[in-house]
Amino acid sequence: MSRPVRFTIIVFLAALGTALAAVGGWRYARASAPVTGPIVVISVDTLRADHLPVYGYKKVRTPAIDRLAADGVVFERAYSHAPQTLPAHAALLSGHLPFETGVRDNTGFTVRPGERMLPQLLRERGYATGGVVSAFVLRKDTGIAQGFDFFDGEMPATTDAGFGQVQRDGAISEAIAERWLASVGSSRAFLFLHLDEPHRPYAPPPRFGEYLPYDGEIAYSDEIIGHFLEYLKSRQLYDRSTIVLLSDHGEGLGDHGEQEHGLFVYDEAIHVPLIIKQEGNAGAGRRVADVVQHIDLVPTMLDLVKAPDPGRLRGRSLKPLLDGAGRVAEVPVYSEALYARYHFGWSELTALTSDRYRYIKAPREELYDLQHDPGERSNIAPAHAAAADALRGALDRLLAGSPLHAPEAVSPEVRERLRAAGYGGAALDQPETPGESLPDPKDKRHIVETYREAIDLAGERKWAAAIARLQQILGDEPQLADMWSQLAAFAGRLDRHELAADAFRHCIELKPADPEGYLGAAGTFLKQRRLDEARDQAQLAADLSEGDASSSAAAHELLARVALARHDADTARVEAGLARDADPALPLPAYIEGRLLHEQGRYEEALPLLLDAAAEQQKKRGRPLSDLHYYAGDALARLERYDEAEAQLRIEIVSFPQSTRARAALAMLLRTTRRSDEARDAIADMLRVVPTPESYAAAARVWTMFGNRQEADAVRAEARRTFGETRGGRADAGRH
Repeated sequence: MSRPVRFTIIVFLAALGTALAAVGGWRYARASAPVTGPIVVISVDTLRADHLPVYGYKKVRTPAIDRLAADGVVFERAYSHAPQTLPAHAALLSGHLPFETGVRDNTGFTVRPGERMLPQLLRERGYATGGVVSAFVLRKDTGIAQGFDFFDGEMPATTDAGFGQVQRDGAISEAIAERWLASVGSSRAFLFLHLDEPHRPYAPPPRFGEYLPYDGEIAYSDEIIGHFLEYLKSRQLYDRSTIVLLSDHGEGLGDHGEQEHGLFVYDEAIHVPLIIKQEGNAGAGRRVADVVQHIDLVPTMLDLVKAPDPGRLRGRSLKPLLDGAGRVAEVPVYSEALYARYHFGWSELTALTSDRYRYIKAPREELYDLQHDPGERSNIAPAHAAAADALRGALDRLLAGSPLHAPEAVSPEVRERLRAAGYGGAALDQPETPGESLPDPKDKRHIVETYREAIDLAGERKWAAAIARLQQILGDEPQLADMWSQLAAFAGRLDRHELAADAFRHCIELKPADPEGYLGAAGTFLKQRRLDEARDQAQLAADLSEGDASSSAAAHELLARVALARHDADTARVEAGLARDADPALPLPAYIEGRLLHEQGRYEEALPLLLDAAAEQQKKRGRPLSDLHYYAGDALARLERYDEAEAQLRIEIVSFPQSTRARAALAMLLRTTRRSDEARDAIADMLRVVPTPESYAAAARVWTMFGNRQEADAVRAEARRTFGETRGGRADAGRH
């Protein structure tokens, strides 16, 4: 070989080596560089993994999720740590297990102030952080909003007493998320978007009527997700984005006797979808069979942005699995279901899920071979003692020294809205009692299903049927204080005040140190004009509320209202001041002064006080004060300021959909301003939303005042058919 030829070959090989080194270096740099585009976590509430086509399901179409999966990595065995929304999301965003976060249930728990969750950790890396949620259970004051620059968890107001107050359409949340991303002006953004479909009540748009209701809600969720992905593409952000699609938990759908979720920790409740689309669609189409968990999300995201590990994280970065470059350490996944313990006094359930087995600690422990029995139909714990012992020991070591946290009190307004979603009120009187000594939820699931039927019936305003379901439960389980409280609330919706008072009596007997029963009894007696009894019960609530500002304010407010009813102005003023001391955001003194003047017919003097109270309430974002806007509206109407009066009455109806007096007053106002058709609609809305003897009596009175005796007689006849002669026929039924 000649010297020129050898020189040419050497130059070529050197150039080739340089080029290969450059390619290798580029690939290494791409793999090791932090992501620069948006990070989006989409949580679809109550979505079972096995109801998505990407996991093999054939009965629904989800084109958007399918496309995302094709561009990303699908994790076939991802698990949640709790089958309830708030505990699951607290674990997901913090990287800590529920017994570490202290958030064990949807009711009575909040994320600790100062918890450094994923949005905070990313904000420290220069990311703008935004959160948009679609359920009241994830409202801002649960602490889940910590670390977000922007957080929207406001559920829409509604004039109906239904589910509009506890969840909102995911399309509304998606639109808010788009607007926030557009406002950020930077691609370094972290967005958490929560959709409440397919959570109950299943009510997909009619265009998805070809599917079963649960699957129809999945199809609607997919449509919303598709709209969001198209938004990212239209802004040239999709390819640059890291997008995580997952769910907080699944749904029972009857697989083990539970239709919804919260009671059990079987696969249908805790096996969730997990799809991660990386920047540049790296790893597109890969499927991972390793067992992974919610708390892996935080370390994975921190790894992708090259942020330091904050320490104390149990989860693992899934980046090796995303890259296809290795494995992660095998660890069993911890899950817990404490709904039965907190709401019914039965045993909690805790579980570990390994690659092959799921062990469930219960009064009758369970062990399932997930490889050979994925439906968990055959409990093999008795026959496989060694495997059960090993997992039980691992579970005991994991939980060693971790207490069963007691819930905190919640305000009556929060309790009411959570009950509308079927969560009830948490109460754990004896946290030290071992779960093994309590009833096994497997033996009591029919009670939970009956309770959920009652909630569904209440959501349809079928109060009598809902009451019957609760009475059925209490016949078997009379020790359930929260069930008595729920019964009292339903009875109140039908003006069955004697039944409500008796139910509150049971609450007081079961929980004599809890102000709630006394407050409920006082409110019921006030409606019946049993003023001495109302005062006595409210005073007991006040005496028991030391250290509980919310209950103390509620007790003194009731005492002020009782004093008003007794025409005792001095006592009303004193109690209003005490309520204001307990809750500075409660404008009760101005309201009471306005009421006293209103009762004297001094409307011009009353009005400024009432409007000042309303403005103060809005400014301080205090809890709504019942009848405040009603009396402001009434005063304005008497002063012939009709447009302003109408606005006040409508505010009252939005805040208190059950207010018959505000609805009747609105109908009168509309008729006065010659809007007869709107007045008729207002009366119809009152009977639809508040189908009680009181509302029928009010409707009959309004029609009589309109001079339409035919309509009045028709309403009275319908009331007799609905409630019976003795209840529906009374023109003053429930009036106070």
